[in-house]
Amino acid sequence: MDLTLSPEQDAVKKAVRAWVDDVVTPRALQNDREERFPQEALDGLRQTGFIGLSIDEEYGGGGGDPLSYVLFIEALGRGDANVRSIVSVHLGLVAGSIARWGTAEQRQQWLPRMASGEVLGCFGLTEPDFGSNPADLQATAAKQPDGSYLLNGTKIFITNGTIAGVTLFMARTGGAGARGVSAFLVPNDTPGFEARKIHGKLGLRSCDTAELVLRDVRVPAEALLGGEEGKGIRVALTALNDGRMSLGASCTGLAQAALDTMITYTTQRKQFGKVIAGHQLVQELIADTAVEVDCARLLTWRVADLKTRGEDYSLAASKAKYYASEASVRAANNCVQAHGGYGYIDEYPAGKYLRDARVTTLYEGTSQIQKLIIGRALTGISAF
Repeated sequence: MDLTLSPEQDAVKKAVRAWVDDVVTPRALQNDREERFPQEALDGLRQTGFIGLSIDEEYGGGGGDPLSYVLFIEALGRGDANVRSIVSVHLGLVAGSIARWGTAEQRQQWLPRMASGEVLGCFGLTEPDFGSNPADLQATAAKQPDGSYLLNGTKIFITNGTIAGVTLFMARTGGAGARGVSAFLVPNDTPGFEARKIHGKLGLRSCDTAELVLRDVRVPAEALLGGEEGKGIRVALTALNDGRMSLGASCTGLAQAALDTMITYTTQRKQFGKVIAGHQLVQELIADTAVEVDCARLLTWRVADLKTRGEDYSLAASKAKYYASEASVRAANNCVQAHGGYGYIDEYPAGKYLRDARVTTLYEGTSQIQKLIIGRALTGISAF
């Protein structure tokens, strides 16, 4: 096994990190305080072309391989998890699903504009009463005599909801359970489509998060992803595999930021006549965090490697997402602890790390759901 990055991958890593350090990180704390959307970062993602990094070159994207994408997301997560959230939903969940499942016409309609950032994507799966069990979602898509569909339903906690140009919307076309769910590509400016911004979040405070309400939204038959009904849950599950890889990378980046911040602070701050990094219990916090960052990174790189080789990576993605999200919370908590009282005020980023990390154990499959997925895969016994 060779963990050496290729010249192209190393170039992506260095270019993104330099851009993040220049544009993203300096504004992250102030954006968080003001719950201000990081528009300067989105503009920069468009200008640099990073916004389309993993979209195929034939559609104007960067054609980046899975590990390049992981390196990109980790660098964004290290700078600001809010900025990372824009990209991982846009590329990992929506553009990736269109590339995998879409017809030639759908790919040509959406991917070039998504590669340039003209159109952002959002992922309409989670509902107010159905988060961890999407097979029971209640949004409906009623087929009309002319072949079009009328969409009705509500989605909650939707990243990019008010800024996206297209929503990958899961709705029930007929029958109970997973087989009755289909996926639609819905322009967000369609009449009857409403996006309501959600405020007052614990973390990811500058991220665009919305509730989507669709009332008799009419879309043509061509909006049905892949041109077939009944594929919605398969679309969602394959998208979530990529989403979990993204979160593994993002949480690795966040944990790395917590570690870097902890080391900088503890090697400068003095107590009892020496820098606090010289105290053994502080060194223990740093050591524990450093090991967990490496573990999270390697688990996530394994997902990218499996995807690159065309092998199934769903189990590996669940392991990476579960471990990295929980590790990022521990890393952020250790960072707060190492800062003492200063970790509890927003002059320092430690508290932001903790608030941003906490939600990663909840979305795209809670830690408990990941354990069920892993346990079921290893034993062959359904947990549901």
